[in-house]
Amino acid sequence: NSRHLREVLIFCFNMKKSAAEAHRMLSNTYGEAAVSERTCREWFQRFKNGDFHVEVRHSGGREKVFEDAELEALLNENSCQSQEELARSLGVTQQAISKRLKDMGMIQKQGNWVPYELKPRDVERR
Repeated sequence: NSRHLREVLIFCFNMKKSAAEAHRMLSNTYGEAAVSERTCREWFQRFKNGDFHVEVRHSGGREKVFEDAELEALLNENSCQSQEELARSLGVTQQAISKRLKDMGMIQKQGNWVPYELKPRDVERR
């Protein structure tokens, strides 16, 4: 049970063991059921920050919703921002920005986000 393993990690933390030592102890005791050393380090970091809640907290499921107008305003302010910068500004993922830009018909040309509009000759070729 993962809650039990996290409680054992709190015990190890309180015994002044390192995350690596805690991982070795868990591996020796629980074998394949033990959490990874990386997971041990992540939980130890939480404990160092004073967070001793052993329940895994979920963010609530849905991603933050943002409006096209918010994205357009950021692009009008500075059209050469990266998708990562736009995502940070809006508090969403880069993937959400990528999808929304595509839905809006925007592409990046020479470092600037511009609407993708087919020229009449390109329309005829299709």
